[in-house]
Amino acid sequence: MSLRAIVAGPDEDGIGDALEAEGVDVARIGGVLSRPTLEEAGVLEAELYVLTDIDQATTIPIVCDLNEDIRTVAYGERTVPEFVRGQLDLALDPQLMDATLVAEELVG
Repeated sequence: MSLRAIVAGPDEDGIGDALEAEGVDVARIGGVLSRPTLEEAGVLEAELYVLTDIDQATTIPIVCDLNEDIRTVAYGERTVPEFVRGQLDLALDPQLMDATLVAEELVG
């Protein structure tokens, strides 16, 4: 059984592709994210949620509410809002860690 992940937001830095290269089953969602959108993408079954659009950080508490075992990662250049940090497992800047290295660490 492979790891399942959701990549939410634009993926300009290629984290979705890097996760797929590591054998992860990736669902990609964009636009305005909502609870129904997250559920359709498979958040209830996913093990990993990677948010690339920090403007949509309010999805982190929703994701954690829907799936208490999911690991949450913010992968973007901007700072994550304070109210989300307690529910976030990891925050990384693509300028400091490239997608391939991040994917390897998340899977390994």
